[in-house]
Amino acid sequence: MSLSAATLAAEFKVLLALLRGQPSRGSHAERLEAFYAPQAGRYDAFRERLLHGRGALIAELIAARALPPGGHLVELGAGTGRNLLFFGERLAALGRVDAVDLCPALVGEARRRTEAMARVHVHEDDACRWQPAAPVDAVYLAYALTMIPDWKAAIDNAIAMLKPGGHLGVVDFYVSAAEPAPGLVRHSALTRAFWPRWFRHDGVHLGPERLAYLRRCLPAHRLVEAMAPVPYLPGLRVPYYRLIGHKSDAAAPRSR
Repeated sequence: MSLSAATLAAEFKVLLALLRGQPSRGSHAERLEAFYAPQAGRYDAFRERLLHGRGALIAELIAARALPPGGHLVELGAGTGRNLLFFGERLAALGRVDAVDLCPALVGEARRRTEAMARVHVHEDDACRWQPAAPVDAVYLAYALTMIPDWKAAIDNAIAMLKPGGHLGVVDFYVSAAEPAPGLVRHSALTRAFWPRWFRHDGVHLGPERLAYLRRCLPAHRLVEAMAPVPYLPGLRVPYYRLIGHKSDAAAPRSR
């Protein structure tokens, strides 16, 4: 697909922000704002070709009957609210949707995008601490866990807000352990070394730990491991996974 001159110019600005990377000083919220504010307006278009599997994750949540009519959905690390569009007409059948993000610039984009969606409520808050007023039917995170410093707290918080029988969905980048659990994909040593270094500059931290913790916390889960192309890096493919876990009556956050 060829891009227009205006689109290429806009993408160049995003690439410059990526090359500069995320600042190393300040709070997590301040670092996110400094990194994303200059590229917020072009955030979605650039990442449409980078963040694969989001539509598939939402389709799988729908197929798993995770969202009954009138149900309550939460997205943690919701960014600009773009992922809600993957629900299409099904969004109108939900009783309430809460979208939570810590970055003011992205929250502003999300509020503009969803201002006509009466059931959608956007919160500028921390995914590790924000809680709804009552337990919810489903929670999902799309390419957010790798950007959250205390990612265990985010997973624990997501599980805690689910009703018994509720579903947690996650799609994100990762690399495998050197010796993964039986049945899981083993990535090459080059893949395990290259991608964590490449993404770390922008505050995105790849590793096997998040997926392993999700699998321990939610033993009843469905997992898909895949590879995806990366814009402007022809021939290279980055690993990502999609996981949907089911919270049983006994499910609880594991000790750290």
